[in-house]
Amino acid sequence: MLHRNMSGYAVIRSTGMYVPEIEVPNAVLERRFAESAPEFVKKMEAVTGIRTRWYAPESWATSDLAVRAGKQALLRANVDPADVDMILVGTDSPDYITPSTSVVVQEKLGAKKAGTFDVGCACASFPTALAAASGLLATNPWMKNVLVIGAYMMHKLADPTDTAVFFYGDGAGAALVQRSAQPGLMGASFRADGAFAKYWGIYSGGTAEPATEGSVREGRTKVRIVEKYPPEVNDDGWPALVHMTAERNGFALRDIDLVVFTQVRKRTIEKVMQRLELPMEKTHTVMEKWGYTGSACIPMALHDAILSGRAKPGQLVVLVGSGVGHNQAAIAVRLTDDLFRS
Repeated sequence: MLHRNMSGYAVIRSTGMYVPEIEVPNAVLERRFAESAPEFVKKMEAVTGIRTRWYAPESWATSDLAVRAGKQALLRANVDPADVDMILVGTDSPDYITPSTSVVVQEKLGAKKAGTFDVGCACASFPTALAAASGLLATNPWMKNVLVIGAYMMHKLADPTDTAVFFYGDGAGAALVQRSAQPGLMGASFRADGAFAKYWGIYSGGTAEPATEGSVREGRTKVRIVEKYPPEVNDDGWPALVHMTAERNGFALRDIDLVVFTQVRKRTIEKVMQRLELPMEKTHTVMEKWGYTGSACIPMALHDAILSGRAKPGQLVVLVGSGVGHNQAAIAVRLTDDLFRS
């Protein structure tokens, strides 16, 4: 059933996206790893579908990407930053450990009356933040505009000599969520397993291990993959999330028009679509042209699907995110006509 409150529904009114200008195609990484891992890039391209990625200037921070995507979403909806009530930023490549990246975005955006908070569940942040935005609008009748942004700049936190840099592209995607008389955002589903927290992360710089000269020298302030996640984390987790979301919202899998997954591995998406018995025409991928953009990849893919005509008014869309930790989240969205008038 749709979630309704005394003030109506929450809908995605507009979307926005930003991709920086510095392209780093796979050929660049092939040359970089020619001696240490000569076949790695070709193998990863075949498995993931990633052909290139884009970097922001080294002087930029994650907030600079987020602001540009947020501005586009506001412009497409003809909403002034001064009229934004709340800003949610999902990222695991923040400007600082503290203060939050969302409060930096608020200042740079000029959204002087907006409250802010960060959503820190990595690549599951965007669907999680959309669910939070829907709940905020449901319980705060004074709110009208909630700006939800996913942003990612992990390449600056990575060791450039580590092959994991293959995955990291910079980017940001945004959605303006508004109160509406039409149904839009629906119920969400969540999964997590903290036993995987030690597999992939930045392990020095927080309270568990404050940064020291030694930890910096050893690379522990950089993102590192300690152990690979087993395939079933997403192979089983993503279908489970879609099934849970369908059941909780009262629709059948065949009713879904589009599923957008975390854009990390195309073969996984193909496998999951087969398990869901849905054709590949009912998903949309962007890793081929923008690489893996973490917390930003789902809103970027949704925005691209809207602009390219892959997504259409009235369609039922399920967004499925999966991030380190591990955290997983999904939310169902009905795309309203206003979204396509932006």
